[in-house]
Amino acid sequence: QFTLVESGGGLVRSGESLILSCAVSGFRLGDYAIAWFRQVPGKEREGVSCITSSDNSYADSVKGRFSISRDIAENTVYLQMLSLKSEDTAVYSCAATPGRGFCSLRDHEYTSWGRGTQVTVSS
Repeated sequence: QFTLVESGGGLVRSGESLILSCAVSGFRLGDYAIAWFRQVPGKEREGVSCITSSDNSYADSVKGRFSISRDIAENTVYLQMLSLKSEDTAVYSCAATPGRGFCSLRDHEYTSWGRGTQVTVSS
């Protein structure tokens, strides 16, 4: 059974940092693309960052501030978020899909999802 569990969200002030974790089980992390998405009520889900064995990608809105990494031994993917802005406020979810090459930020390409963690940035 595939499971993805996010943690690390919370309430921070503008300019501060957070690290989100996505703990996965039921599959080999090295064989899958993992992506972080975020969504604000009333708006479309936005792809934030993704990672595979050979690729990583970031949305323009977070380039230079967010960094994605993974620990194969711990079966965990991390999203380090620096210099947070109020517009980063959203529910952040991680998702998985088979693949070791190019990773996508399009949500319809992902087959397994976590439940999300709330990130709130106060200005």
